[in-house]
Amino acid sequence: MGFSTAPRKVAPRVPLRHGEGRKDHLTSFGGLAALSLDALSSVAYGPEAMLLVLAAAGSSALHLSLPIAVAIAALLAVLVFSYCQVIAVHPDGGGAYAVGKQDLGATVSLLAGASLVVDYVLTVAVSLAAGAASLASAFPVLAPHLLEVCLAGLILLTVVNLWGIAESARILMLPMVVFVCAILGVIVVGIVRSHPAAVVGTAAPMPVSETVGVLLILKAFAAGCSALTGVEAIANGVPSFREPRAKLAQRTELMLGALLGPMLVGLAVVVVHQHIAPRTGVTVLAQATAGAFGGGWAYSATNIVVALVLALAANTSFGGLPVLMSLLAKDHRLPHLFALRAERPVYRFGVVVLASLAAILLIAVDAATDRLIPLYAIGVFIGFTISQAGLLRHWYRQRPSSWLPRAVLNGTGAVLTATAALVFVGTKFTEGAWLVVIAVPALMLLFSRVQSYYRVVGNELGLGTTPDRPNGGRSLVIVPVGQISRLTEYALTAALSFGDEVVAVSIHLDPEYSERFRAAWEEWNPGVRLEVVESPHRSLIHPILDYVRQAQCDGRQIAVLIPEVEPRRRRYRILQNQRGLLLATVLRARTDVLVCTLPYRLTSR
Repeated sequence: MGFSTAPRKVAPRVPLRHGEGRKDHLTSFGGLAALSLDALSSVAYGPEAMLLVLAAAGSSALHLSLPIAVAIAALLAVLVFSYCQVIAVHPDGGGAYAVGKQDLGATVSLLAGASLVVDYVLTVAVSLAAGAASLASAFPVLAPHLLEVCLAGLILLTVVNLWGIAESARILMLPMVVFVCAILGVIVVGIVRSHPAAVVGTAAPMPVSETVGVLLILKAFAAGCSALTGVEAIANGVPSFREPRAKLAQRTELMLGALLGPMLVGLAVVVVHQHIAPRTGVTVLAQATAGAFGGGWAYSATNIVVALVLALAANTSFGGLPVLMSLLAKDHRLPHLFALRAERPVYRFGVVVLASLAAILLIAVDAATDRLIPLYAIGVFIGFTISQAGLLRHWYRQRPSSWLPRAVLNGTGAVLTATAALVFVGTKFTEGAWLVVIAVPALMLLFSRVQSYYRVVGNELGLGTTPDRPNGGRSLVIVPVGQISRLTEYALTAALSFGDEVVAVSIHLDPEYSERFRAAWEEWNPGVRLEVVESPHRSLIHPILDYVRQAQCDGRQIAVLIPEVEPRRRRYRILQNQRGLLLATVLRARTDVLVCTLPYRLTSR
C-alpha cells in the first residue's frame, strides 16, 4: 500500500446557521413532547366531559363511562394506525389536508385545511383556559385573573416557539414525563385502594333530564372523544423530525397511542371503582387524585403538574399549524410569506398569527373553558373523517398487497369519526358550535379567493411560459437634489454609472434662492443638466411627481435615484429628513418608474 504525498483536496466546510443542522430537528421522544402534549393532557377534560353528559341521566348512568372509554380507546387505536399510514403516504406533512388534496379533490382539501386551522387555534385556547382553571383550583387567589394567566402563558409559549421547535421540545420533555408518571400513579393507586383516601369538592345535585338510550350514549361518546384531539398533529408536523422523518414520526404516533389509550381506560376504571361523580369546585381528575393520594402534598403537586402540562399542551398547535399554513401557502391558498422560514427551523409568521388568534378568542370568552369545549372537537373530527376517507380511496385506487384490511380499518374509522362530528354539531349547535359552522366555510372562501388571486397574477405575469426577448432602450435617471454637497456628488456619480442621461431636479420655494442655486450649479459644473422647478404652494413631493410623469411620455425607461443620509447609530435616524422615504412611497404608488434609494453612510455619527 502506498501513500500519496500530494496535498489532499478538502471540500470547504460551510458553517451552518442555527437551526439548519440535524440536531435542531426532533427525535421520537422530542416529537412526543413537542407534538403530543395536547392529546396526552386531554385525559384531564375528556373523561370529565363524558361524565357530565352521563350525569344528565342520573348517577346510575355513570357506570357506562367504562364501556364508552373502551370504545374511545378502540377508536384511538384505529386513528393511530391510520395516521401511521398517512405519515407513510405523505411524508411531507399535512395530515388530513395532504390526504384530501391528493385523494378527494380541491374542495375537500379546503375543508380539511379550514377545519384543522380552527382546531389548532381552539387547542391553544382550550389548553390554556383549562390549565388556568386547574391552577386556580390549587390557588383560589388566581380565580379572578384567569384571563391574565392565560395570556401570560400564551406569550411565554410564543417566545419559546419563535426561538425554535427543537428548543421547545427539550423544555417540554421533563413536564411530559412527570405528568404521565403522575397519571399512571393515580390510576394504579386508585385501583388498588378499596375506598378513596380523601374526597374533595362539594356534592352537586344531578337532576335527571334524560333517559339512558342510544342518543345519550352517542352524546357521551362524542364528548369523551374530545380526548382524541391532537392525534393528528404528528402527521402534520413530519417535516420537523430528523431523518428518517417518516419512521421517527410513525414511532412517535405509536408511542402516543400506547400511552393515551391505557390512561383513558384506566381513569374510567378508577371513576367506576371509586364511584366518582361531577362535583362543584374540582375536576374529575382532581377527585381521582385525592382518592389515590389523599389531600396532602401529593394531591397539590399533581394538580400543579396537570395545570402546567395543560398550558404546555398548546405547544402542539405551535408545532403543527405553522407547518400546515406553510403547505397552504405553497399551494397558493395563503399568502406566500407563511412559507418563509427564519434562520431557525421556524415558520414565524404562522406562530405569530396563531398566537394572535388564540389571544382574541381567549379575550372574547374571558378564558371560560366551558364556552370553548362545545367548539373544540368538531374541526378535528372533520379532519379525522377526511383523512380516513381519503386513505380508503387511496387504497382502492392503488390496490397494493394487503390493501383490503387497511381499507376496512380506514372505512371503519371514517364512519365512527363522521358520526362523532355529526353528533357534536347537532347537540352543541346552540351552545357555540354554530361559530365553527360559520368559521370553516369562511376560511374555505378565504383560501379559494387567495388561490384565485395568485392564479390571475400568474396568468398576467406569464408564469410557466417563455416571454419575448428583452429589448434595450434609452433610459433617463432623475436625481432629486436640495443643495450642493458631497451627498449630491455621491448620488450623481452613481446615476452616471448606469444611465444614458442624467438630470438633477431641484424644487425651490423661493425664486431668489432658485437663482442663487442655478449660479452655484453652473460654477460647480458637474456635467449634469439641472432642472429647477418652482413650487409656489410650498409642496416638494407633487412637483417631482408631475415632472416624472411628464418624462414618461416619450417612452423612455425612467429611474429615480433618491439619496438618503444613513447615520451610523440607529438612534440618530429620527433626526434625518424623511422626505426621501415619503417621495419613494408616493412614486411607487402612483407611477411605474424604477425607484432606487441610495444610502450615504455617515462615519462620525
